[in-house]
Amino acid sequence: MARINPHINFNGNAEEAFNFYKSVFGGEFSQIIRLKDLSGPEFPVAKIDENKIMHIALPIGENFLMGNDVPESMGTVNENENRSKIYVSAESREEADKLFFGLSAGGDVEVPIDDSPWGSYFGMFRDKYGIEWIVDFTPSMK
Repeated sequence: MARINPHINFNGNAEEAFNFYKSVFGGEFSQIIRLKDLSGPEFPVAKIDENKIMHIALPIGENFLMGNDVPESMGTVNENENRSKIYVSAESREEADKLFFGLSAGGDVEVPIDDSPWGSYFGMFRDKYGIEWIVDFTPSMK
């Protein structure tokens, strides 16, 4: 069965926020990826964004709290609106496809589901009700 994990966007302070969350929940980060770690010809990263967080995950029980910094090229996150996405960890690529295409029907796809540069099968969209979702299959997170 799929698991749902919260995913939060930040304006450059994801690491600070997650260190705070870690101080409250305890534990260790299961993953920290900076934008510069993925930089290359197919994924150029602006100098100003190099040290920002592309992905950070803090295990909490059997779930994860996840987040990232929004690159400046994508604009500033409006902190007066809900900055969260619902992150669904699928148990297989087939389940990821079913969830992605089912939930995104009638909505706006931001990132089509496909193999990501960081090794997962990943897609992002806003559903027809305006709710933002991430669907991901990462074999190591099963």
